[in-house]
Amino acid sequence: MTKYERQGESRKFDPNFKGPIHNRGCTDILCCILFILALFGYFAVGILAWSQGDPRKVIYPTDSRGQFCGQAGTPLEKKPLLFYFNILKCASPLVLLEFQCPTTQLCVESCPDRHLTLVKAKLNSKDHEYYKQYCKEGVDFAKLAMLKYSVVNSVTIFDVSNLSSGLVIAMVVSLIFIVLLRFLAGIMVWVMIVLVILVIGYGIFHCYMEFASLKGEPGADVTIRDLGLQTDFSVYLQIRQTWLAFMIILAIVEVIIILLLIFLRKRILIAIALIKEASRAVGHVMSSLFYPLLTFALLAVVIAYWAITAVFLSTSNEQVYKVFNNSECEYSRETCDPKTFNTSNISTQCPDAECLFAFYGGETLYHKYLILFQFYNVFLFFWCANFVTALGQVTLSGAFASYYWAFKKPEDIPAFPIFASLGRALRGSEAYANVSSLAFGSLILSMVQVIRVLLEYLDHKLKGAQNKFAKFLLSCMKCCFWCLEKCIKFLNRNAYIMIAIYGKSFCPSARDAFFLLMRNIIRVAVLDKVTDFLLFLGKLLIVGIVGRRAFILRPKVSSAAPSLNYYWVPILTLVVGSYLIAHGFFSVYAMCVDTLFLCFCE
Repeated sequence: MTKYERQGESRKFDPNFKGPIHNRGCTDILCCILFILALFGYFAVGILAWSQGDPRKVIYPTDSRGQFCGQAGTPLEKKPLLFYFNILKCASPLVLLEFQCPTTQLCVESCPDRHLTLVKAKLNSKDHEYYKQYCKEGVDFAKLAMLKYSVVNSVTIFDVSNLSSGLVIAMVVSLIFIVLLRFLAGIMVWVMIVLVILVIGYGIFHCYMEFASLKGEPGADVTIRDLGLQTDFSVYLQIRQTWLAFMIILAIVEVIIILLLIFLRKRILIAIALIKEASRAVGHVMSSLFYPLLTFALLAVVIAYWAITAVFLSTSNEQVYKVFNNSECEYSRETCDPKTFNTSNISTQCPDAECLFAFYGGETLYHKYLILFQFYNVFLFFWCANFVTALGQVTLSGAFASYYWAFKKPEDIPAFPIFASLGRALRGSEAYANVSSLAFGSLILSMVQVIRVLLEYLDHKLKGAQNKFAKFLLSCMKCCFWCLEKCIKFLNRNAYIMIAIYGKSFCPSARDAFFLLMRNIIRVAVLDKVTDFLLFLGKLLIVGIVGRRAFILRPKVSSAAPSLNYYWVPILTLVVGSYLIAHGFFSVYAMCVDTLFLCFCE
């Protein structure tokens, strides 16, 4: 294979080229038609789900037998609350498809209100009678050994103002950081590096102080292995091993960052120059900082439609009753109706037979293909979400490419570069060129993501299997498809930049982007990735500031029953929310850097 075949041919200099091409032909038209048909099918699935679903099952809690908690005129009238045996199982990928937690759910009068730690649970056996009310019906208590306790209280989210103020702080800090980068890019990058090192250093110091303060405390020397899985995360903060693990992890991260800074110090200087140029580009295209809001809004619509459709699909299941009997009966295990069972021929021919709840599902043609509708819902969710993300990347890259190829700045830059770039993507005949290419790129990525969901689904279903080879093979496949998804995302991102500039179809754009990156592989591997690393440190700094504030404001450990056992939920919400906000602002910079870098290599 020749060097030309491996890396393609460099584009010749064109003095008349002035940025993104306006006159574009139709590309990937078949994928555009397929995308439109898929959307019509998606709407049809939504209408079908809305006609079959019962939203009361979401508004009102239902137990594992499909009975409504607190419904008047039923035995559960005085039990309005729903108790999950293991709420952590709701994080299973199975929920994404079936929208039901694979754990026993029980209607109760009130949630447990007793605060227990592992040590107290082992010493105190008087709470046995209290917790009997939270057992499944039909349990033989005489055969039960000592109960294994865990804290499961109703969650009251702490001070909503603290949650919202934390997200506002993340937004303000991100905006201030971006503005300062515009005027003081070099200084801000070095300040950011120093602050990240100091914040992680403070984390190491804080973990050591907590580790030292727990010395000699009762139960503090219990290991995480002995503690097991607890739903109340505050229990882990009361043992020394947790803080020791945090301290070691932060120390390793600190050493890795310092070593990277030492070995990449020369490349960091070049990356800072690239960030400075990106700051000038963002300064000329200030509207780009607010474009992520449009992307978030469109993603919110996609997520809302998927969630509503998933809810209606999952609630379209019905209570299926079967005939159960002790003696021989020809109607055994047949479907029955409990309302008319006592007056039917079955009760006459089989006196000891009963019509009991069997499972929660259905036996019609619609219910047989319900899992396929759920998969289709997930697939179209990925496709639409990836399309919205791709549209945002093309719009931003088109605006920044207009800045790069403008010989006289800002005279040659369009008055509204973001709107001009968005118009090229969605206006007139050019829309078919871009939309179809974006749909094709999004389709490829969505197929890989759906395969990953299927692998997670299979992994959950085969958890009880003892075949180690099958587990190993499944783990290898999950790892390979994870790597494949990352590679496709990287290639798609650069292909969208080429689409924004030249308006070609997806495959030629992806090929040109790949060969362009291969011809500049050293620059890509070092310079571009170092820039991404510096921007990641900026996001890490913002998350660290907000996360530290949330951790300081957490409820203190008390011997009394706390009003909030799951205080890590709002803390985690703040951390994840602040990261998403910071990522939204810094993604503009990252797209600007990638676009300028690709234009420079071109």
